[in-house]
Amino acid sequence: MRGEQTGDLIVRIALLLLTGLLSVGAQAAPLPLATLDRSHWPEQLDSPTLFDVASRAEILAFAQALQASEALDEPALAARLGLKQINLASIAQVRQRLWQQLWRNYDRAQQSCEQDASFCYAIDGVAELRRQAATFEVASDSFYAGWAAPSREFHQRYLNELLRKAALFAQTASEVERFSDLERNGDELNDRLFMLTFDAGPGPLDGSTDALTDYLRRQKLGATFFVLGNSLQTRRDKTSLADLRALYQGQCVGIQGWQYRSHGQWQDWQDSVVRSQARVQADLPDQYVPLFRPPYGQRRADSQGFFQGQGLQVVLWNIDAQDRGALSAEQSAQRVLTLMLLWRHGVIQFHDARPQAQEAVAWLLKQTAQSGIGWEDCRHFAGKSG
Repeated sequence: MRGEQTGDLIVRIALLLLTGLLSVGAQAAPLPLATLDRSHWPEQLDSPTLFDVASRAEILAFAQALQASEALDEPALAARLGLKQINLASIAQVRQRLWQQLWRNYDRAQQSCEQDASFCYAIDGVAELRRQAATFEVASDSFYAGWAAPSREFHQRYLNELLRKAALFAQTASEVERFSDLERNGDELNDRLFMLTFDAGPGPLDGSTDALTDYLRRQKLGATFFVLGNSLQTRRDKTSLADLRALYQGQCVGIQGWQYRSHGQWQDWQDSVVRSQARVQADLPDQYVPLFRPPYGQRRADSQGFFQGQGLQVVLWNIDAQDRGALSAEQSAQRVLTLMLLWRHGVIQFHDARPQAQEAVAWLLKQTAQSGIGWEDCRHFAGKSG
């Protein structure tokens, strides 16, 4: 019996090593992150109309990058994405969805063309948007000329990020696609409506999570914090239950599992969800919302029944700050603002344990204060079905 168990263990280890080798073989070095210095855009977003002008410009720039990528053959696209193999079917599916979203967003953004005709063209569907994207150009003497080249670089890099995730989706799930309509990414929110979310907290005592939640309360904003069970327990052990509840007063608290670890490959992922859900429900009954955010966006394709059984909705995101790496607070915020202009609504992902989170959010609120956007109430969002 012991020999059989040893043999099974060896097989399992070998399979894990093989999986790791295949993963390494499929992926090369990470791509450079997209960020855009918003000072290249010559206008402040101090009215809904000017928000629309900037939105139309970003939509057209991204559409041009998307269309240009379709001319690449498989080897050229794989090389551009830093991969040895790509899933063309998955990429095609994501591209089709992106075109539909771009058209819907442009149609919303062109409703103010009578107030300001900048970047307004006679576009009445995806086909016309594609034609316009093919010839889109900002003249060298244009008021917006300084924005054109930096924007082109941003959108090519951002598109690479999305297409790389699409290429790997069959083996590594991410936020780039949903497994079903029961999963949410904020696409159901109204135009100009966004929701702030924060991952992988809480941070250490008297650190960035404390400063951020205090700041949000002063701004009268409620965000959703997706917490880790082990981090929450550590905070409680070092302080008290009363202090823990005070930390998240006025905010919503969802779960992200017991550890910040892929719930797509982890054998104990279900226990991770159940333990963290029980911890948050017991410790933070007033702040708890039945939402689960998969670390890295990774979850199993067959997991929806489990989450339904737990009374949980899976919440992804469509706007990521990329604030866990080398980007400064302002660079993260500028990236977020550019993506808000592109997608016009959705769920924004920050990480509250990162010290730059509060600075980035403060910059973002200042830049959009008069732009006509709104912030979704976290409890209202949690109460909706997917």
